[in-house]
Amino acid sequence: MEIMRSFSEPFTRGGDAALHGTLSAGTSLFSPSALSSRGSWDPGSDASTDPTVPMSAPEQRSLTSRRPPGELPEEDPKVFLEASDLWTQFHKCGTEMVITKSGRRMFPPLRAKCAGMDREARYVVLMDIVAADDCRYKFHNSHWMVAGKADPEMPKRMYIHPDSPATGQQWMSKVVNFHKLKLTNNMSDKQGFTILNSMHKYQPRFHIVKTNDLLKLPYSTFRTYVFCETEFIAVTAYQNDKVPFLFTLQTHNAAENRQQSFREGIPRHRQREEREEASCHSFYCKI
Repeated sequence: MEIMRSFSEPFTRGGDAALHGTLSAGTSLFSPSALSSRGSWDPGSDASTDPTVPMSAPEQRSLTSRRPPGELPEEDPKVFLEASDLWTQFHKCGTEMVITKSGRRMFPPLRAKCAGMDREARYVVLMDIVAADDCRYKFHNSHWMVAGKADPEMPKRMYIHPDSPATGQQWMSKVVNFHKLKLTNNMSDKQGFTILNSMHKYQPRFHIVKTNDLLKLPYSTFRTYVFCETEFIAVTAYQNDKVPFLFTLQTHNAAENRQQSFREGIPRHRQREEREEASCHSFYCKI
């Protein structure tokens, strides 16, 4: 399903199909002066206090530079969710994400692989987390149920991947990891974290924008990708005992994989990434 829409329009669920749209120049979600140095886009920030990311001369060149005249790139960007089986396990028992005043990383972490990009063009990859519905929830008799109308929506923020902008070839050559994104319930947060309401259901969204300048985001064409299995309920403490059990299981598996990597001589940089993920698992399990 493909839809042309303004980014300020209400969220429409569409599985993992790509949605097309235009970032409206008049939308309140984006402002050319609202780019945080921490990688998030905050519509409430001020240009005088929130520095922008400088662009080097090579980054300001045409998106189609060095391409033979008359040759048009084949472009059909796609996004594939990494660890989709893990996300499905959590989704079946009701994924919960802990939010704190100081900010908490997500688990499972959001990671994806990109394909179908123009290798020479430059892209910005970003994500946001939006309300999945207009309800507030409670955990009762071992399952989640609607408890009433949703609380007023928190300030909206976009998290821009710190490697943005980068060429399509660079994005497609690696796993795009959003593990540094943090969730908070602090409405006064100035760290660039994503602000959520506890006991509300949310849906993460991936976005790909073809542009070589972050300041052009409000006026650029974008694609949005939604994976329903990444839906979660924000909590300040886990409600379902099955969720921390899955964390414990993943910690054990991560430790075994790390030992196997050592025996098989896997490069150190990859082992270091696995250790970081394992420590993240352990941190969550101690909650």
